[in-house]
Amino acid sequence: MDPIQTEFLFEMRIGVNAPLSVGKTEAGERRFTVITGGRFEGPRLKGEILPGGADSIFIEPDGMTKIDVRGVLRTDDGALIYMQYIGRRHGPAEVMARLARGENVDPSEYYFRTALTFETGDRRYAWLNGVVAVATGNRPPQGPTYKVYRLL
Repeated sequence: MDPIQTEFLFEMRIGVNAPLSVGKTEAGERRFTVITGGRFEGPRLKGEILPGGADSIFIEPDGMTKIDVRGVLRTDDGALIYMQYIGRRHGPAEVMARLARGENVDPSEYYFRTALTFETGDRRYAWLNGVVAVATGNRPPQGPTYKVYRLL
């Protein structure tokens, strides 16, 4: 088998509200965050991230953060694209504590990766329906950012 290759799709910046914590249990803490908007831009598509999507976050006792996001993209030429992704964010306890306090932490200090899929009925972007993408993430105080790459 050939090594995995990627093609840059877009960078996205997502605005989110403050997370709502359902509380901590012996299994971990569940949080829920609503997407307030955002932008994405790349060589083949660009547009806005519509408000109303959400991130269901689960933080395990060891600090591993699991994310499960659903949202809708609207391209600048009017196509709607459903996006969903799961991912993991973790790092040294002191780094994760800085993130939790809302500090701006260099993304090289922690691991933040996601796997994305897309759905659309718009023929111009139907090629996305067969794409599996991966992203590297960063969590600045104003909301997550991602560099998204299509797996070839």
